[in-house]
Amino acid sequence: MKAMVLKKLCNLKECQTPLEFMELPVPVPGDGEILLKISACGVCHTELDEIEGRTPPRQLPIVPGHQVIGRVEAVGSQISNDIKIGDRIGVAWIFSACGACKFCLAGNENLCHSFEATGRDANGGYAQYMTVAEDFAYTIPKVFSDTQAAPLLCAGAIGYRSLRLTGLKDGQRLGLTGFGASGHLVLKMVKHRYPNTEVYVFARSAEERTFAMELGAVWAGNTTQHTPHKLDTIIDTTPAWEPIVEALTNLESGGRLVINAIRKEGNKQSLLTLDYPTHLWLEKEIKSVANITRRDVKDFLSLAAEMNLKPEIQVFSLEQANEALFELKTGKIRGAKVLKIE
Repeated sequence: MKAMVLKKLCNLKECQTPLEFMELPVPVPGDGEILLKISACGVCHTELDEIEGRTPPRQLPIVPGHQVIGRVEAVGSQISNDIKIGDRIGVAWIFSACGACKFCLAGNENLCHSFEATGRDANGGYAQYMTVAEDFAYTIPKVFSDTQAAPLLCAGAIGYRSLRLTGLKDGQRLGLTGFGASGHLVLKMVKHRYPNTEVYVFARSAEERTFAMELGAVWAGNTTQHTPHKLDTIIDTTPAWEPIVEALTNLESGGRLVINAIRKEGNKQSLLTLDYPTHLWLEKEIKSVANITRRDVKDFLSLAAEMNLKPEIQVFSLEQANEALFELKTGKIRGAKVLKIE
């Protein structure tokens, strides 16, 4: 099979083609696993974190990609009758968890210490085939094409979890710091679920700010600007530290900042400089988002189908994965980037 493979870590500013186009053996499904013939895979900022070593793969080489759409090509033993050859299936960031710890038993397998991520701890979707456990595979609603469905599995699902963690109530003001794949889907969700909520967007480029206003934001500015009103809650999806501090200055007393990022770019010297009265006093909260659960994915796919949530996408071929990643790195973003696997 054809695959784009990461063999060594590198900085994309110095190495613009980190992935190598290779031929690999088609994997064989084990007990409880299915083999997918992949048709589409979303491109996520987390791939940049993997390639540049902020959340590195456990071992190299590895096939990245964790927003996978494919069809069941073969099944291993001990598969239920619910999955059949030809079924359209999705695979998200959560590849596996132990199933026995206190977090898994409570439905919080995203916090499991044995959590494994698709495309980081196991080969992912930048390829023609992959295997996955049946328990971590999702049926994709028919209303979405393959390329539309792919970004829903991470950008959408993690955006859904982030929105849930804000505790937002209809009529409160929401801020979105960063406006890429996840941010634009959150805005669409908010317009559907919280019709009286105003959305304020902070984005680094004029194109992103214009895009946000087209989708219904009431205000859009850069991360250093002050909003005309304090915000009840803010979701940060940026790769940088500085927007966190700036977001806190725009947060209302008792408000909550939800940080939707696995890692932030920079090293240990990139420390936050917080002024307690300005940024944290008056019971402001900071909460991080850690991965997603299977329930997040299933619930979000149902919501997305209900509201016919179609992400804005840019399509690339498998061989163009490096190009898509470099555009993501350099801020050339409008919606979500998706690899179409022939």
